[in-house]
Amino acid sequence: MWRGGEGVAMATPVGSIAALWRYPVKSMMGEELNSVEVTVRGLLGDRAHALVDPSNGKVASAKNPRKWGKLFESRATYLEPPTSPEKLPPVRIALPDGTLVTGDQADVDDVLSRVFGRKATLQATAPEDPSLEEYWPDIDGLARREVVTDEAMPSGTFFDLAVVHVLTTATIDRLRELYPQGRFEVRRFRPNIVVEPLTGEHGFVENAWEGGTIAIGDEVRLSITGPCPRCVMTTLPQGDLPKDSGILRTSAQHNNVNVGMYAGVLAGGTIRRADSVTLLEKTRGADPGASDVCPYPARPP
Repeated sequence: MWRGGEGVAMATPVGSIAALWRYPVKSMMGEELNSVEVTVRGLLGDRAHALVDPSNGKVASAKNPRKWGKLFESRATYLEPPTSPEKLPPVRIALPDGTLVTGDQADVDDVLSRVFGRKATLQATAPEDPSLEEYWPDIDGLARREVVTDEAMPSGTFFDLAVVHVLTTATIDRLRELYPQGRFEVRRFRPNIVVEPLTGEHGFVENAWEGGTIAIGDEVRLSITGPCPRCVMTTLPQGDLPKDSGILRTSAQHNNVNVGMYAGVLAGGTIRRADSVTLLEKTRGADPGASDVCPYPARPP
């Protein structure tokens, strides 16, 4: 049991952390971590930077691959591990042509613009009302088809909808069963926290966590706010993974286009690979968001 607020939350073990991922620059490949600090804005340093199109002010995203597909061929890491959200270290970006550039480099915007074939600026401060362009492929089950739309993002952030994306290996395994010729791998879906469920758990197990709270280790509490809808990015080639529209089609046919769950941060702290993951069931007036560690709102300010 876990005590919070004025009641008691019953704790049900559901698995352990199998992997942790951070993406310093939006839509670029990221870095796998052994441990990381979780703050109100998600994993420290996650999506802290983005390219912005100066012609229209929109955040560059591989959701519009015809314009920004090369983002997926780039990888961003920090020059050193971040220790504070107030002063993040510079990012190092490995570009598709082999060029290495750092965020504090004087000509960084010129280098990025040359490689991406259009004007781009690397920014660490999001617009007050950020937005991006999203291409909707011709796949049954999507809300739109064969169109590019403008999509609003949470104010002052480079996130799509929420600050943390949680995915279980059981979901990946289920998708592989449903479409065995497809290569379903975690990196297609860009989660922050990958959970290995307890032995015997099968299917889209994290769907059942919606509306609940998960505890990770001794400190961190996440509010599971809703499913993570997938987009054309899951179908794009990256590294040795081929382009495959069947990846998105399978999630549309069998899980309402969702893969994983979004979460907000109720209590921060450090999480590590192999940390236990527990689902908290509220009883006797308990507030699963209450914590003596660090109470945070579920959405970024």
